[in-house]
Amino acid sequence: MINKKMTDSINEQINKEIYSGYLYLSMAAYSASIGLNGVANWFRVQLQEEMAHAQKFYDYVIQQGGRVALKAIDEPPKDFKDARDLFQKTLEHEQMVTKRINNLVTLAKEENDHATETMLQWFVTEQVEEEANPTEILQKLDLIGKDGNGFLMIDSQLAARVFVPLQSGA
Repeated sequence: MINKKMTDSINEQINKEIYSGYLYLSMAAYSASIGLNGVANWFRVQLQEEMAHAQKFYDYVIQQGGRVALKAIDEPPKDFKDARDLFQKTLEHEQMVTKRINNLVTLAKEENDHATETMLQWFVTEQVEEEANPTEILQKLDLIGKDGNGFLMIDSQLAARVFVPLQSGA
């Protein structure tokens, strides 16, 4: 059984995960509007991942006898400078999510909630990837500089990204 403090904190994280998806959907819309369909695809896949993360938290609260309480989702930004700005903001956002996950782990330890602490380890590992992906794209963008051909190659690579659903129990 999960306690109220932990339930409330996870409910807040559900909101943040859904907001993350909403943010990435906004980034996909911006990308598509300027003809960056590969970048738009990358962000649509990111949306699906974030919604899967929210669902994982949701399912956990229910399994533990808690009550999910959904809240309003903040409006995400809709205008960005360019592709580099999109991925820089993505990295910063994921760093904030990592901090939130780490805070949840700390709370689970303080609350002596071993089940939640164990479940959160999946998210700790996931956040390493969530930060590495935009970092790698930013490094590639820095390498190509203003080379349009190089950017088109990156856009093409991002178009190939597909969503891989979470495995049951994952």
